[in-house]
Amino acid sequence: MTAVVSELRTLAELDDTELARLDAWWRANNYLTIGQIYLQANPLLREPLSAEHIKPRLLGHWGTSPGLSLIYAHVSRLIRHTGQQAIYLAGPGHGGPALVAAGYLEGTYSEIYPDVSQDEAGMLRLFRQFSSPGGIPSHVSVTTPGSIHEGGELGYVLVHAFGAVMDNPDLLAIAVVGDGEAETGPLEGSWKGVSFLNPERDGAVLPILHLNDAKISGPTVLGRKDPEEVRALLRGHGYDVIEVEGSDLPGMHHRCAAALATAWTRIRDIQTAARDGSWDGTRPVWPLIVLRSPKGWTGPDSVDGITVTGTWRSHQVPLSGVKDNPEHLALLERWLKSYRPEELFDSAGTPVAAIRDQAPDGDLRMSASPHANGGVLTRDLDLPDFRAYAIDVPRPAQQRAESTRKLGEMMRDIYTRNADRFRLFCPDETNSNRLGSVFEVSDRAFMERVTPEDVAISRDGRVMEVLSEHNCHGWLEGYNLTGRHGMFATYEAFAMVSASQTVQHGKWLQEAKNLPWREKVPSLNVLLTSTAWRNDHNGFSHQGPGLIQVVLTQRGDVARVYLPPDANTLLSVADHCFRSRSYINLIVIDKQPQLQYLSMDEAVEHCARGAGVWDWAGTDDGTSDPDIVLACAGDVVTMETVAAAQILRDKLPGLKVRVVNVVDLMTLVRPKDHPHGMSETLFTELFTDNVDVVFSFHGYPGAIHQLVHGRPDADRFRVRGFIEQGTTTTPFDMTVRNKASRYHLVMDAINNARRLPRGAAELKAWCQSQLDRHETYVVEHLEDMPEVRDWALGDWAARG
Repeated sequence: MTAVVSELRTLAELDDTELARLDAWWRANNYLTIGQIYLQANPLLREPLSAEHIKPRLLGHWGTSPGLSLIYAHVSRLIRHTGQQAIYLAGPGHGGPALVAAGYLEGTYSEIYPDVSQDEAGMLRLFRQFSSPGGIPSHVSVTTPGSIHEGGELGYVLVHAFGAVMDNPDLLAIAVVGDGEAETGPLEGSWKGVSFLNPERDGAVLPILHLNDAKISGPTVLGRKDPEEVRALLRGHGYDVIEVEGSDLPGMHHRCAAALATAWTRIRDIQTAARDGSWDGTRPVWPLIVLRSPKGWTGPDSVDGITVTGTWRSHQVPLSGVKDNPEHLALLERWLKSYRPEELFDSAGTPVAAIRDQAPDGDLRMSASPHANGGVLTRDLDLPDFRAYAIDVPRPAQQRAESTRKLGEMMRDIYTRNADRFRLFCPDETNSNRLGSVFEVSDRAFMERVTPEDVAISRDGRVMEVLSEHNCHGWLEGYNLTGRHGMFATYEAFAMVSASQTVQHGKWLQEAKNLPWREKVPSLNVLLTSTAWRNDHNGFSHQGPGLIQVVLTQRGDVARVYLPPDANTLLSVADHCFRSRSYINLIVIDKQPQLQYLSMDEAVEHCARGAGVWDWAGTDDGTSDPDIVLACAGDVVTMETVAAAQILRDKLPGLKVRVVNVVDLMTLVRPKDHPHGMSETLFTELFTDNVDVVFSFHGYPGAIHQLVHGRPDADRFRVRGFIEQGTTTTPFDMTVRNKASRYHLVMDAINNARRLPRGAAELKAWCQSQLDRHETYVVEHLEDMPEVRDWALGDWAARG
């Protein structure tokens, strides 16, 4: 205990020398932050500031920046004293210039970008590039060393931080939560991360709620609340609240040092007890710091007689008219000189030694942490042979199985082989999605009270279930970006809850590919089950395949969409996705019993090509073009397509029908538009150049038209898919309502075939009569017609 008290005292107390150096670093950071926002010349103010030195467009955010840099300075000091590995996540990501400045002062920025050197020329480049054409964004973006969290879309800082420390016992994630950000739904739900963090094997998150009482044009809720209400809220979430408040100097430095020392010591006490066997297993009460400092602290107190510092007016650019207003220009010059740059940078423009020495050593610099460039630490998964989980399929479309259950068995063994680098994240639906085999080897993680009635729940669990798509999705992103692997599984319709996270992560991956120093990280694997076509009891609210459309809008170098029709193709696709790097892999397949089509060898070949002709399903002999092509992508629509082909075979045997199944949706795109795009030769081999194609698709029909744009005679593709018709009804009725049933497909084939054998008109009439019969039958019997409900392909469908 004496040693702990001594260590705490050392951390908490600042002597005059250390105080002076810490304050100098902070002043240097503030100076560089303002320079990035305003200056395009005269970076060290070696001559009087003039309008020509000011950027033509003033962009950026000052208000949060001094608080962010104050935190950074004190955490760096903590690291120097303790050797703690840490990363810094800035929830107010618009404080980007402060974090760029921090990386520059630590030297990391110049190591990665040699043109931005630590001298006057490099400083000028640092200033000119900020928020400028050909430069860098204003947020803590992927271009910022040390960042795994841009913060451009508010709400995700804590979920990224918690994901980063799972199975990462030596890492401390500093997560700065802005009080504007604290008003978002995702952030409000993410305080619960402490209920899932196990100090024995996980690292720690130190949230720092930065209350400066203002967002872009008004006050914040938590900033205006009574401090006791804020304390009660955070204590209720399970945190030990430490508070720092003020604007006086050096008082704030002393209080920040003491608060951070107290927080870190409590974290180490929790972890030590958990790892030396003295922990009683109850959920720890983790520390949290509430920092109250003025918005735009150290900036102009007032402009034109109007108060700025401490108000929303300092949020972005406090002095916006400096090019045309001499008074504003003079005020900017006084503001910059108030940091005494001549003390901070030498004659060459290099930060003085006292400032450079504030940086921790090497990789301990937060801007250089390998945890923030997770590909450096990534180890490949030790994957079992996916073929070992194969379903025997002697004949296609005759037996049913729950395909995702086989994936669950595969993931069970991935857990066993990769106890420190693989997790499943799922909003309370692991069993519902037929992935429950993972519970044979791992419980659900839970640090709260457990009762005798609970099943597969313990503090030692590593299956992550929380009823929040934002948490699950964000935890996996943080887990991936720090070098570990996993899968986010959820109901298809509710993937749209976190769809914007998918978009933001895709943008991150896209930009990272342009940075040679950014290592490739494990892919974001998303599994959607309980799909639109089979949510027959939940109804219309649960019927929506929109995430496919979202992922298709991402650039081809990151977006992947897979629609495996059965268990063996699912296993092959999953194996590929778990091995991949820096992609968004979207896999869509239902959890209900479904027909199985391909043997494992056939599935592997089919998935490798991404699409192929199913000769056994059609009547096309391959010697000439067919009369019609029936194509499909998705499990339910594949069944309807194969059933439609059988009807045509039985009732119009003279019609030559080709059946094409697509498992990798991106193969439809031209090769110049996506790396998975199939060649013109293969596209013609599958779809011909001029025969009409009736395409049955799992998602919105417009997606297929988008994908085949530029292919030969793209207008010949007639697409059936989800058209927002749904309710609580039977599975087959969902296809009828969306005009994608087997009977609709047969009528489409007749309407678009290049030639029609005798009997086509009678078959169309028969199809309509079947639809009429169906409409009456489901209302009377509350289930589908037997010939639909129990349909399987005839024995004639032996493989060639």
